[in-house]
Amino acid sequence: MDGGNIIMGRGTDIDACRAARLARVLVDTNDSVGTLATVFPADHSSLAGRPFALMEYYASCHTNGSLSFIFMPISQNNRNILHSEGHAATFTIAAHPAKASNARVALMGNVTVIKETSPETDVMWSSGEIEKCFLERHPDARWWIPGKKPAHTAYWARFDPTTIYYVGGFGSEHYIGFIPIELYQQAGDLSPTGGELRIQVDPRRT
Repeated sequence: MDGGNIIMGRGTDIDACRAARLARVLVDTNDSVGTLATVFPADHSSLAGRPFALMEYYASCHTNGSLSFIFMPISQNNRNILHSEGHAATFTIAAHPAKASNARVALMGNVTVIKETSPETDVMWSSGEIEKCFLERHPDARWWIPGKKPAHTAYWARFDPTTIYYVGGFGSEHYIGFIPIELYQQAGDLSPTGGELRIQVDPRRT
């Protein structure tokens, strides 16, 4: 055991670097559906502090590992995000088929809702690059695209991971534990993208 990481007969630095690459491949190349988890706010009438999780479409459109998704305020997860300090949430993404010997990763971080553009967000969000990237992974989402008069109010959102926990499979054979965020962000240069557009995030925001 090393700082919360289970490392069986492997070098810590080498193992973490390899795990970071494998985690990025998993996030970047799977079906782009994860489990989004949040917590009910403290003022909820009956479920304060209780966890809540549902499947959510995402797209890995950023070179640093941030995720894009469609944020609908009607969603319970998204209401929880808006009421949480720092707009906190967790995305969990698993390899298929889901079984103990396959990899899974939990991305803990914060959500930024893009309600209006600015010089900082114009290139990324107003030019349609995020929409193109997202629809390449989820063509059926064209009916919910922000700005296209969807059935419910919708915005683009960016999920920025701050903490990564990776389970490569069985502890005796694979890395299990935390991955330094810097390794995860940099590993995108080495992971395949399946033809997706990748967008560089301002490093001051990572």
